[in-house]
Amino acid sequence: MDYKLELVLIPVTDVDRAKKFYLENMGFVLIVDTPIGEGQRVVQVVPPGSECAIGFGTGITSAAPGSARAAMMSGTTRCSPCAELAERGVPIGPVRHMVSGQWVDGPHPDRENYMSFADFADPDGNIWLLQEVDRSKG
Repeated sequence: MDYKLELVLIPVTDVDRAKKFYLENMGFVLIVDTPIGEGQRVVQVVPPGSECAIGFGTGITSAAPGSARAAMMSGTTRCSPCAELAERGVPIGPVRHMVSGQWVDGPHPDRENYMSFADFADPDGNIWLLQEVDRSKG
């Protein structure tokens, strides 16, 4: 059986503010914005090129806003999305990698897949981690 991750729910305080951040600042694509019941609304956005959506809304999770810790992989090299996100107003941290269990500034010296990282938080404090991945390396 094949499994595909389709949706990651994140808790937010203001649905419209989150929607604006993910669409305008992150450049995601809106796929769903609909009421699903009394006092409930679901919004789903998807990063370009991804099959997995990020969902948020009202009445869809009991998790505290800002408590999500998620990972998002980049399909490009040299952490180029970091510069683009910073230009779009996303407060992105510096690129770093691990050496002997400690963070070191800068990308991994060999530019190996899944070894260079940068993080950012959405307006609610949900933390995302970008990983450098060059899909041409296999």
